[in-house]
Amino acid sequence: MNASIYRNLINELDAGKKAVVVTIMSDKDSESNSFLEKTLLTEGEMGLQNCIHNLDEVIFQKAQYALESGNLQFDKDPGKKTYLIEPYFPEPRLIVLGGGHIAKPLAEFGARLGFLVTVIDDRPSFANKERFPDAERVICESFEKCFNLFRINESTFVVIVTRGHRHDIDCLRQVLKYNAAYIGMIGSKRRVKSVKEQLLSEGYSQEMLNKMNAPIGLAIGAITPDEIAISIIAQVISYRRLGGTMSLSAKSPKMNWPELDRIVLEELSKGENDPKAVVTVVSTKGSVPRKAGAKMLVWPYGKTLGSIGGGCSEGEIIHIARDVIRNRGYMVQPIDMTGQIVEDEGMVCGGMMEVVIESCVE
Repeated sequence: MNASIYRNLINELDAGKKAVVVTIMSDKDSESNSFLEKTLLTEGEMGLQNCIHNLDEVIFQKAQYALESGNLQFDKDPGKKTYLIEPYFPEPRLIVLGGGHIAKPLAEFGARLGFLVTVIDDRPSFANKERFPDAERVICESFEKCFNLFRINESTFVVIVTRGHRHDIDCLRQVLKYNAAYIGMIGSKRRVKSVKEQLLSEGYSQEMLNKMNAPIGLAIGAITPDEIAISIIAQVISYRRLGGTMSLSAKSPKMNWPELDRIVLEELSKGENDPKAVVTVVSTKGSVPRKAGAKMLVWPYGKTLGSIGGGCSEGEIIHIARDVIRNRGYMVQPIDMTGQIVEDEGMVCGGMMEVVIESCVE
């Protein structure tokens, strides 16, 4: 049952792990295409040298590449099986320790960039939802005791902007225990030096301290709270996309953080018997509203969940999806967002998308 695939996928993501879903499609003509099977490959399984789940070695290698790069793979080979290889990454989380004047714009910018933001401060007047409306969670707790209230993993970006030297050390003692995607601490060079010396004297290794970015942020001459927040979030982006490598050359490997429509995955995990279609963006070119990996669900009576960008193009796909539900199987459908029609609609897009529409009946 595909529902169990999605339930297990959600469990992996909630644990902070990456995963890949491989869908093997038939080689029949488009009028009678049918899905053969879906396979979930966990991050732990992908670390193995040998192929698993009886996958072709080439497909397994492509799945490993998808996990490493974040790029969806869609292999169409007439007369042979077609493979859809979808990487799934945990939703990136931004933990802001400290609720002061820099934390406000930092939480706002982080949320706008797709991070699930958590803000922690020990002062009720600073740790409240009114002050941080864009944060997913706002926690009022001491910095010594707050770390059992949230998880830190490889998709977590931690920013320490507390109001004092003692609180910085309290936070670092905890944060350095984890393999976070990013750790940064605000402070002058003198303050940072003092903190590092204190932690070294307590037995923390230089290697552990090297994980910390301090003073925090990119050197852009930032002065105001908004500017400082921008310098911090820019450094966070560099760790998310470039692994901390600041080379902007074309040869620099860039990490694609694939689209993730959690509400669609949760609906698919329920295993309900009502007929519906899953629409997945598998490739894009030019300016488009959603990237590869974006999903939406379509029911035969017109209900939808999620979006691949809206507009008339999405409306056309919804109409086609109803036919796919009725006929079963799947269909590959191009979407042209260039030309006079898009211009007449007033859309700013000017690219191409390709979607796979899969009938889904448990």
